[in-house]
Amino acid sequence: MMKVKLLLQFRYKGKDSNRVFADYCVYKGKASLSMYPVLPKVSRLDSGGLKVDHRGVMMLTFSPAIGEQKCDWEKKQFFALSSVEMGSLTSLGPGGGCEFFHDPSMKTSNTGQVRKILSVKPMEGGSYFLSLSVVNNKLQTNDRLTVPITAAEFAVMKTACSRSSSSSCTRRNGAENVGI
Repeated sequence: MMKVKLLLQFRYKGKDSNRVFADYCVYKGKASLSMYPVLPKVSRLDSGGLKVDHRGVMMLTFSPAIGEQKCDWEKKQFFALSSVEMGSLTSLGPGGGCEFFHDPSMKTSNTGQVRKILSVKPMEGGSYFLSLSVVNNKLQTNDRLTVPITAAEFAVMKTACSRSSSSSCTRRNGAENVGI
């Protein structure tokens, strides 16, 4: 039997924050998936305005299973969805899929050392396979974690992305988030 667990965590920035964000976790036979919003980091300018230092993202965490609702947290892998990537997920129609590529070290001397690919592939009945492939040339590892997501679970994920992308993620100059 597949189980879904909703974990509540308080994530706040600053003294006057009254917003609560809930992590959404799905535990399946071979892996788990959790998602939570990472709020943007802003700083105040001398002029009194605000500057976005780091855009917000929806963080996906994949962990291999080692038992029923038990995961090997030391082998977890992260994938940060930008606001545009969240838009791609929320706009998926029936039978639609998508794929995202990230190089966490892009634009540095370590470009190409780690490659991450998140694939969203449709199954029958509105369900999806979410697969994260991480190739780390530096550590010489190749990890692939796949979590089957029911239509209802995917609906929750789409809702979380649509609400998060409008309130906590910011694009600047058309640039994409290509990190994590």
